[in-house]
Amino acid sequence: MIRVLVVEDDFRVAQVHVDFTRRVEGFTVVGTARTAAGCREFLARHAVDLVLLDSYLPDEPGLDLLRDLTVDAMMLTAAADAASVRAAYARGALNYLVKPFTAEQLAARLAAYRRYRGALAADRPLAQDEIDRGWRLLHDGDRPAAPKGQSAVTVRLVSEALRHSGGPRTAAEIADELGISRATAQRYLAALAREGAAEMRLRYGTTGRPEHRYRWLAF
Repeated sequence: MIRVLVVEDDFRVAQVHVDFTRRVEGFTVVGTARTAAGCREFLARHAVDLVLLDSYLPDEPGLDLLRDLTVDAMMLTAAADAASVRAAYARGALNYLVKPFTAEQLAARLAAYRRYRGALAADRPLAQDEIDRGWRLLHDGDRPAAPKGQSAVTVRLVSEALRHSGGPRTAAEIADELGISRATAQRYLAALAREGAAEMRLRYGTTGRPEHRYRWLAF
């Protein structure tokens, strides 16, 4: 489980962020803090993987606190000016979400962060393509909609079918499971492979004709 600390001075808003985060698979909220000092004190005593941080704190700007954090952080803030966004990214924020936002918007970014952590979890030197894939996965949740010509619902169904399959699947197998055409399944699976969420490999059968098999890579 990814351990999250919510840093927000308004306790009602903090509870909304807690509730939104708890809905996302793989995340647990281990605490909240209403001040920068409270955040530092909590981090000194507890293990935290990700801080969800507001810019406006009563004792210190959240962007100043961000500069001192040694754990991953995302900004959840009403500050939408370019200077604040640039400062946040320069000081290490992995994402920036402007209030008000929906549960779905936060969930998409948290799920992308979970996949990013999974992709870079190995304790070994990484190839450049693995580093590039990790970056793509981290910002996968930033996109407001499915790629042009694709249905967000179908993207989710194909992704879930592949993720829960336990092994490589063909477009025909996914199509049969979901009740869609093989061509549609192939198109969506190919898109997942281009985005780095899936891997495509060729398997040659008895006829010598290669078969495309897809395996889920994102976490």
